[in-house]
Parts: sequence; structure tokens; C-alpha cells
Amino acid sequence: MFSFALRKMGYGIFVLVGVVIVVFFLFQGFGDPARLVLGQTGDSATLANVRKELALDQPKWKQFLLYINDVSPVGIATQTEIKEKGLKGFFVGGDVKVGIKVPYLRRSYQNRRPVMDILMEALPGTMILAFSAMIFATVIGILLGVLSAIKHNTWMDSSAVFASVLGISAPSFFMGIVIAYIFGFVLHQYTGLFMTGSLFDYDVIGGKHLALRNLWLPALTLGIRPLAIITQLTRSAMLDVLGKDYIRTAYAKGLPKKTVIWKHALPNALNPVATAITGWFAELLAGSFFVEFIFNWKGIGKTTVDALENLDFPVVMGSVLITATFFVVVNILSDLLYAALDPRVEIH
Repeated sequence: MFSFALRKMGYGIFVLVGVVIVVFFLFQGFGDPARLVLGQTGDSATLANVRKELALDQPKWKQFLLYINDVSPVGIATQTEIKEKGLKGFFVGGDVKVGIKVPYLRRSYQNRRPVMDILMEALPGTMILAFSAMIFATVIGILLGVLSAIKHNTWMDSSAVFASVLGISAPSFFMGIVIAYIFGFVLHQYTGLFMTGSLFDYDVIGGKHLALRNLWLPALTLGIRPLAIITQLTRSAMLDVLGKDYIRTAYAKGLPKKTVIWKHALPNALNPVATAITGWFAELLAGSFFVEFIFNWKGIGKTTVDALENLDFPVVMGSVLITATFFVVVNILSDLLYAALDPRVEIH
């Protein structure tokens, strides 16, 4: 298992290196970032200073190495660079130090704030939204899958299958618009929900306060696709398990149907479902951009879209790297969980 985990981590590192290469040459390999910082009104002297500050006066290969050094958890820096960039970590050495550090994602073009600070402020919103959507999808999906399996070839089964196919087929951005319009606008007087909103609301009297009602619609929208997948997987796994000999033996012993379903069949059908849940959680973290934008939910997705509109490429680059890291880590944990749950999985 240890060698299996190391191999998966090695694959993950290769994936992240590839992401770093693509992100750098996509967003910084072309154009003039100095113009994005100053706009079209900057004079030549100021542009030259900005290019020097951002190392844009260096060859592309050297800019790339400097970027790798910044975003890597292991890097080289002088004492002046550590202070100017606000690097956090453990460094050793003389004038030029080597250390283990928090990756430095540089500064925003728009407000000169550290990109890491901007994204860490937005991350809790995305995490809460993804967790809420995954809990909704898991609970409802498993219940619908079990119901569909035990009511096989009935109208309940057909309805669950049809609804799950519809949920898989419908794009999240389309469902988000429909759900926001129906529940946040047309039925607002009955639901009390709004078309847009974040986890915290602000008013002149109460100041900042928690607004959980704003979570319902984006979590519902984000959870529709994993809900459909979990329903289908649970149904298929339950149908397979219900045909096993030990289930027929349990019925022959006179055990109640509820006991057979929930204590004997369902636990043995959850292996593929558990893997899907962890995998889809990574998908939700990476794929909440459109949903956050539609509902104006303050998270990494909304922050990234806003930064892209303003050509604030360091924020976009940092967001892609953090999202890719989450995706890789969650998928590694998913593989390890599946190997632990099912001893038949080949791990060497």
C-alpha cells in the first residue's frame, strides 16, 4: 500500500508540473503583462521599471525558471526576496538561502495583493458550497438508488432512471439559470430565496452576518450531476448485490427485508459509490466556476472569472494551480480509499 501511495503521488507531481508549464506559457508566454499592470497610459520609464520588477526583461526560459522557483514548495531566495515577497517557510544558508516554503503565487495586477491571500479568502466559500452539494447528492442519490433497485421494473425505477439521465445530460450553467429564475425570482415570495448571494450578507444595521439561505440554490445546482451519477451507481451495485447467494440465504433465514437491504446489501454495494463520491468532490471543487458566477457566490470560481475579465492573470494562474492541486490530492485519496475498501484491487 505504501509503494502504491508513493506511485500515485509521483503521478500527481508529474500532472502538477504539466499544469504549471501550460499555465505559464498560456498566460505569461504571450502579450505584455506590464501593460496589464499599468494600462495604456504608462510611460516608457515606468513600463521598464515594472518589467524589471516582474522579471519580464529576462529571456522566457529564465522567466519560467523563476516562476517554477516561486510556485514550488522548495525554492531558492535571497533575504531581500524573502522580505519583499513575504515568503513563509523555513530557510537556511547565507546570502542565498534554500528552504521549504509556502508556494508564492505572486501578486495581483489590479490591487498588488498577494494572490495566495486573495484565493484563501475565497476558498472557504467554494469548500462549503462543494461540501453542501456533495452531502445533498450523496444522501438523496443513495436513497433513490436503493429505492430504484428494490422497486426494479416499476414506475419508481423508471422515474429514477429518467431523472438521473436528465440530471447527467443537463449542463450546470443551464440548470443554474433555470433554478435561479424559478426559485429565486418567480417563487421568491414562497421560498424566500434570492437569485444571487454569498455565504455572508452585509447590512448597515447588523453588519456582516451568516446567510445560509443563499447556499440552497447553488448547492442544489452543483449537486444535480453527482446526484444523478450516485443514483445510477447505487442502483446498479444494489441490483448486482441483491442477486447474490448470501442475500437469498438471509431472506431464507427469515430476516426482515429492511435488515437485508440496509445491513447486508447496501454496505457491500457502496465500494464504487464511495469512489465516485470522492472523485466527484474533486470535480465540484474544480467545476463550480459557472455556478458561483451565476449565483454571484463568493468563491474561487467567481474570483477567477472576475480576474479573467480584468486580465488579472496572476490570480487566474494561482486559481488554476490550487484547483489542480486539490483535484490531484482528492483523486489520490480516492484511489487509496478504493484500494482499502476492496482488497481485490491490484495495488502493486
